[in-house]
Amino acid sequence: MKLLLTIIKGVHKPALGNSLQRCVSSGPFSAPDEALIVGSSRELVQKLGSQVQVRTGFITEEEEQALLRELDPGLKKKRYEFDHWDDAIHGFRETERVSWGKACEEIIQRVRSVAFAEGSPLLGPVHVLDLDKNGFIKPHIDSIKFCGSTIAGINLLSDCVMRLVRENDTSERLDLLLPQRSLYILRDQARYNFTHEILKEDESVFNGRKVPRLRRISVICRNLPDEQPPQ
Repeated sequence: MKLLLTIIKGVHKPALGNSLQRCVSSGPFSAPDEALIVGSSRELVQKLGSQVQVRTGFITEEEEQALLRELDPGLKKKRYEFDHWDDAIHGFRETERVSWGKACEEIIQRVRSVAFAEGSPLLGPVHVLDLDKNGFIKPHIDSIKFCGSTIAGINLLSDCVMRLVRENDTSERLDLLLPQRSLYILRDQARYNFTHEILKEDESVFNGRKVPRLRRISVICRNLPDEQPPQ
């Protein structure tokens, strides 16, 4: 059974909340002229400020191509699946990667050094999820049995919109614009108490602006489960 099939806790379909308020994202690589994170309230964005990050230009075009050269041969042997076991994902293929070539290993280590505390026990396999242009991920929370407090992913090939919605209060939400070659990080409450999803192509709108979707690959690192998730 693939990693993704074991980490998903459940699928939720929250109602859309209030109109989003503009707020600049955190992280030294954030674009100064455009917000990358918007929320249902300024207070929510401030509260989760250190727990949700989008870092633009985290890898170069050359590094993106290096990752694709390693990943594409294996991915293209698989067929896109449109019938996920719990209906969480539509139009995807996936793999896990333990070993990398030198250039890609340096990228993975850079992700881990930025996203995880020094000495944090990490999940060994890196999860690679390939979404078709018309693929999408429905709202879910990754199971606390299989991964810990932090999720960090590199976004390849296409811009996309990730939506976070509080599990027990669907009026609280964040939308994240994930540019191609960016890194996103979800920690602590944003990881445990909010569902996350990738919007489908016909719903891919950020802050009132259409974000065209193409094929999208995410390269995702996680740490091992915590004994007690934060409240």
